[in-house]
Amino acid sequence: MENLYVACDLGTEAGRVMLGTLFNGKLALSEIRRFHNSPLREKKSIQWDIPQLYQETLDGLRAVGAEDVRVDSVSCNSWAGDYLLFDRDGSLLTPTYHHADPRSGTGMTEIFSKIPWETVYEETGVQKGHLRTLAQFGAEKSRRLNRGSRFMPVADGFNFLLAGVPRAEMSLASATQLFNPVTKTWSDRLRHELRLPAELFPKLVPAGTELGVLRETIATATKLDGARVVASCSNELAAALAGLPVAEGEDWAFMRLGARSLMGVELTEPIINQRARELGFTNEISYGGAILFYKNATGLEMLNECRRYWAQTDRDLEDHVLMHLATSADPFEALINPEDPRFAAPDEMPLKIQAFCRETAQLVPRKTGDIIRCLLESLALRYRKTLQEIEQLSGRRFKRLYLLDESKNTLLNHFIAAALKIPVVIVPPDATPMGNVVVQSLTLGHIQSLPEARAIVRNSVKTDTIVTHATAWDAAFSRFMRIVQP
Repeated sequence: MENLYVACDLGTEAGRVMLGTLFNGKLALSEIRRFHNSPLREKKSIQWDIPQLYQETLDGLRAVGAEDVRVDSVSCNSWAGDYLLFDRDGSLLTPTYHHADPRSGTGMTEIFSKIPWETVYEETGVQKGHLRTLAQFGAEKSRRLNRGSRFMPVADGFNFLLAGVPRAEMSLASATQLFNPVTKTWSDRLRHELRLPAELFPKLVPAGTELGVLRETIATATKLDGARVVASCSNELAAALAGLPVAEGEDWAFMRLGARSLMGVELTEPIINQRARELGFTNEISYGGAILFYKNATGLEMLNECRRYWAQTDRDLEDHVLMHLATSADPFEALINPEDPRFAAPDEMPLKIQAFCRETAQLVPRKTGDIIRCLLESLALRYRKTLQEIEQLSGRRFKRLYLLDESKNTLLNHFIAAALKIPVVIVPPDATPMGNVVVQSLTLGHIQSLPEARAIVRNSVKTDTIVTHATAWDAAFSRFMRIVQP
């Protein structure tokens, strides 16, 4: 029997409506519609165009319905931190602010003037940052919050619009910094300290909760009669991990590589202590109540800034040319600490890299390829340091890394495998909608367990595994650690 599911994959730059098919023990995905998600700028404010994003999603559902197929269920996933406010009659309150809106920084200052940072981490296990709902709540006007009947993280808000049932799924709720991962409830402590009304917080449900059928008007308009709405893993990261082709019993870690990167592991219990807080680790919820324990890290934003600088100085080269130059450069001539504060500002990045090498008495990279190689090798070594921190905090050793590579930077991927000294599995780019579909199928009983689902994924998708036996990276790591911790 063939089962069909729709995954509405909402991202900060684009959205997709994907059709997932489960047939004869295999899963397949097809993209039905793709659309841009562009923020609005109103004077100094940055906002999301939620009505447009919702309309695009409905157009995607109509396109599915036009295929004249029977769809079992629909579910949305999205980025974390931003949220929708709904009035008491269920209508959307505007504007919906973007996490990059200047008010987020003000909100963080306001929050930490009332509650010590250490208390917030002890309660939530989430690192501070303007991406979190908590920071935005610090900037919300009490009049607007009192007017709203409830707030909803983005994907949960879309599921509410589709089904009419207001629920917050735990994986996305846990990223708000208003959730306690130990009790798996909204934080009463923070709510009371901030004087937030209890009715503002929607009822929590675990990933894999059936919310009901599509609203009648939507079902009629899209021709998806009888399709159920499922709260799968609303958090795009948790959804991606549910869709990994992991073998049962395997000791694995994960990494998402992009402009900003993160590395982590799934645990059975959160790790919330002073060491985890100081090292910058976050605890969120994954499928089945597992804990996503991860750390954000510098990613390819530094490389992007190098490209931008060179383009402005008439050295605008194609990516494949830049990577060829880096491959041809000598290895480990110089290393940098990617987390050095100077690299946070996005300007004159090649000059900053050269200055760091000069100040640390290293050979200063002059050519384009030398600078890129220095940067990529340093990033890979930084990720090795992060993996060691995870192993020390969790008491585990990892034998494999699953890499969600948004950049498709093959050279860096090989450097990561060599630096970490474990096989690196390159995960297909559709891991998030795949995980969304997997959880829908588990919810409806079409697949019986997560291990079974992951076995189906292994048999359905092609992955590449990088295995290296390079030894020179050990000496380079020792040099790197002396630079990072002189």
